[in-house]
Amino acid sequence: MIPKKVKVAGIDYEIREVEGILERFSTLGQINYHKGIIELDSSLCQTRKEQTFIHELLHACFREAGYEEQEEEMIDRVSSVLYQVLKDNNL
Repeated sequence: MIPKKVKVAGIDYEIREVEGILERFSTLGQINYHKGIIELDSSLCQTRKEQTFIHELLHACFREAGYEEQEEEMIDRVSSVLYQVLKDNNL
């Protein structure tokens, strides 16, 4: 289940499901740090939305920890493992 909002290091992020992200930006989700918004493509199946949410959440975590420059490959790898851990342990 994806929450409607999440707090990362004291910063509130609103989670929105939005139509057309994949078509417009060739990505499944995106994050706007300045506005505190995580957007997920609404056409995704539930498990893909959850996985994409974890991916964007990690971007927020790294950003709020001071890592403004992030390697997408690292976020992809860590988010895949974290998603599996969360799912396999019903967290």
